[in-house]
Order: sequence, then C-alpha cells, then structure tokens
Amino acid sequence: MAEAIGMHESTVSRVTSNKYLSCDRGLFELKYFFTSGIQSSDGGEAVSAEAVKSHIKILILAEDPRAILSDDQLVDLLRAKGFDIARRTVAKYREALGIGSSVQRRRQKAIGSHAA
Repeated sequence: MAEAIGMHESTVSRVTSNKYLSCDRGLFELKYFFTSGIQSSDGGEAVSAEAVKSHIKILILAEDPRAILSDDQLVDLLRAKGFDIARRTVAKYREALGIGSSVQRRRQKAIGSHAA
C-alpha cells in the first residue's frame, strides 16, 4: 500500500494506528489490513506476516514434546520453507500468537505428562 501511494511504510502504519473499520464481520483495526511482508529467501514474492505466523503455529503444534523447538530452530525451519526471517521476529510473532517460549512450552509439557 505504501508503495502504491508513494509513502513510507512507517507513515502508513502511523496513519492507520487507532483507526477502526466496523463491518458485518466485526471491528478491525485498519492495521489488520496492511500487514508488512516478509521477504522470500529465494528472491520471490514477499509473504504476509499472517502467513508466517500460521507456519510458526503449525511447526510448534507439531513439535515433539521431547524436542521442543527454540526460536533459532524455528528460524532455520522457516528459512528452509523460503521465509527470510530474524529470530527476534519469530519471537515477536510467537508471543503475538500467545505461544510461550521453548522453556515455557517444555515446562508445560513436562507438567502435562506428569499429570497424565
């Protein structure tokens, strides 16, 4: 969008902050419609942050309880899928999804296995 209107991404982000769209499907912050892209590691099209979050969630849901994935391992797996992403971004997206760190997930699964 920023490119289409000839403005910087940060300007679009600032202008859409705290502004909402009400429609039949609910109330959405305008920022929801302007996700920033993650560059493809193979030089292809950028993908949305939501697509990356979806992949992170899938990887974590499929992880072996005895081998919890660290953020660095998630970065490696995402890069293998073609996403060029930093560890800090993975951590930010993981937290936005409400998913704990590898240490927190390891503790949860250990408690869950003892309770069973």
